[in-house]
Amino acid sequence: MKLDVLALDGVFDSGLSTVLDVFSTANELTAMLQLDVAPFEVAVVGARKRVRTAQGFTVPVTRTLSAGGAADWMVVPAIGCKMPETLEPALRRPDVRDACAALNARAGEGGCIAAACIGTFVLAEAGVLAGHKATTTWWLATLFRQRYPQVLLEDSRMLVNSGHLVTAGAALSHVDMALWLVRQVSPELATLVARYLIVDSRPSQSAYVISDHLSHTDPLVERFERWARGRLADGFSLDEAAKAAGTSKRTLARRMQQVLGKSPLSYVQDLRIERAVHLLRTSDRSLEQIAGMVGYADGVTLRTLLRQRLGRGVREVRLEA
Repeated sequence: MKLDVLALDGVFDSGLSTVLDVFSTANELTAMLQLDVAPFEVAVVGARKRVRTAQGFTVPVTRTLSAGGAADWMVVPAIGCKMPETLEPALRRPDVRDACAALNARAGEGGCIAAACIGTFVLAEAGVLAGHKATTTWWLATLFRQRYPQVLLEDSRMLVNSGHLVTAGAALSHVDMALWLVRQVSPELATLVARYLIVDSRPSQSAYVISDHLSHTDPLVERFERWARGRLADGFSLDEAAKAAGTSKRTLARRMQQVLGKSPLSYVQDLRIERAVHLLRTSDRSLEQIAGMVGYADGVTLRTLLRQRLGRGVREVRLEA
């Protein structure tokens, strides 16, 4: 497999490095174990000849985008802008605009593209993700929805495959993206690389989301969140929720969808799972007791939801304490 890894100026150091490390490790293991797998041919491609990482290190660019290439996949690591105040101006930079044009042209030709974390914003800015399912870094999901309403965002997922496009979630999901690409060549090799790099299965970002951070982006959602946290053990009533938030049921539901991409009830379930995880890690209460404290009738329901939302069982959650 031939891969072009796109390095924009200010590229996220860990993102670029982990992607390259996964493919170099795959090649080393292939040679060491004499596996019948062709080596990965990786080129670092820059929008400009001179590229530096977010930490100021020089990136050894193989060639520029303008030089062309015939790689099987174009891989887009994040740029090192973690908040809207720095990200939005960065997306208007000339080198980013040139990269967007190249990505748009590649997608128009049916070329395969993978992006992780803030790199998904570059794909969306290029118009490549319109009409496709995608994920992004969880703490910028609200901005992503506002900026790219035509993208079908599934930000709870760690990795989303949509035809010839693959997107991954926040920060070190770069590893998940790179392992996915290795898996397309050899599932056995991908498993070996994951073991050597000590990478666990991480199907969801939900376990890492800080609900407070997301809700504080909107005053109405924040009011609803404060009300909901105080009533997790009670049954949920949309009428009472809207009254407490000082709005109508329709407005509350619409705002929740715009900001968080989910219904009020779904968000309450997120808060219940968050509280349950905290209690499992910090107390010796039984699963049945914790279920009652967060509004579920029995431990079976809570156990099922933990597995669905986090991809982990009760024992695994407790061991993380």
